[in-house]
Amino acid sequence: MADASPTPLPATMRQLHSLVTADGTLQLSLAEVAVPTPSATEVVVQVQAAPINPSDLGLLLAMADVTSATTSGPADNPIVTAPISPAVMKALTARVGEPMPVGNEGSGIVVAAGESPEAQALLGKLVGFVGGASYGEYRAVAAFMSMELPEGTTAAQGASCFVNPLTALSMVENMRMDGHTALVHTAAASNLGQMLNRICLADGVQLVNIVRRPEQAELLRAQGAEHVVDSSSPTFLDDLTQALITTGATIAFDAIGGGPLAGQILGCMEAAANAKGGEYSRYGSDVYKQVFIYGGLDRGPTELTRNFGMSWGLNGWLLTPFLGKLVLEGMLRLRQRVVNELTTTFASHYTDEVSLAGALQLDAIHAYAKQATGQKFLIRPKAG
Repeated sequence: MADASPTPLPATMRQLHSLVTADGTLQLSLAEVAVPTPSATEVVVQVQAAPINPSDLGLLLAMADVTSATTSGPADNPIVTAPISPAVMKALTARVGEPMPVGNEGSGIVVAAGESPEAQALLGKLVGFVGGASYGEYRAVAAFMSMELPEGTTAAQGASCFVNPLTALSMVENMRMDGHTALVHTAAASNLGQMLNRICLADGVQLVNIVRRPEQAELLRAQGAEHVVDSSSPTFLDDLTQALITTGATIAFDAIGGGPLAGQILGCMEAAANAKGGEYSRYGSDVYKQVFIYGGLDRGPTELTRNFGMSWGLNGWLLTPFLGKLVLEGMLRLRQRVVNELTTTFASHYTDEVSLAGALQLDAIHAYAKQATGQKFLIRPKAG
């Protein structure tokens, strides 16, 4: 069931914009923009729910110092400003002066559709969608990038049906495509990490979960995770090496990015490979070890201690380019699994719900900017 009935399209709507100014300031505001008109293959969604994912924060906050943010204007139409350091500004040149809509995904009712059969088939339906600019009251998206949600689903349940579910599924797909048999995941108690744990348990894939606190380890173990290691433990490297010996994992997906963790994973993979014996080589083991960095919880430099031989790789990883490697059948297979298991394997839980204006309150910004495990915000564009 939908959360609300479709309504006629107004001429304008409110949309959250992120602007970087030439003087090194982030400005967040609610802009009044025209409601879009769909092309032949598009639908217009009246957005009912949109999550704030870690992948949204780079565009939204532009790596500004939100601890120094200030706000002006009325509570229902605030303007937030925050300073951006000169070092960060060098990377933001291309977006200076360009107000940018934010939000990767969301869900809502299709209230208008182009003339193509695939667009018309979604008219009046509750859908999840991906494609950007979801932090607004309406969004035009390609019908192909909209997913009809099962009867009885709420907008909140469908709001996160693309980014985290398809990322978790794609990690397992990537593992298999590259010839690996088990994998490692960092920041593993996150919403995405819990999904990945459920997928691996269901599919019989060995998963090594790396967390940062003991309570996160207990959370995952309570959900059935077998291999959980805590990077805050004094025995972390030994624990990780033993888990890698047990599982044979030689591919990792790292949400942290900065600091020594990626290098530590490679080093422990090398130690696990050497623990199996074999002839010594000054070039290290011939076991290929791969770490993909897909997040930036630590924005500092990635530190490598070269103790893992010469057979290794460290690369960036993004969902969209990987999906491009799958044939259409593969993409549809992953999407169908998300629909089938939306309220189980791929369930998302939200600790806070805010309106568009509420997302620009300083206390909310300070909270979601921390990217704290267990805290997840949902924007309700039509809320007060």
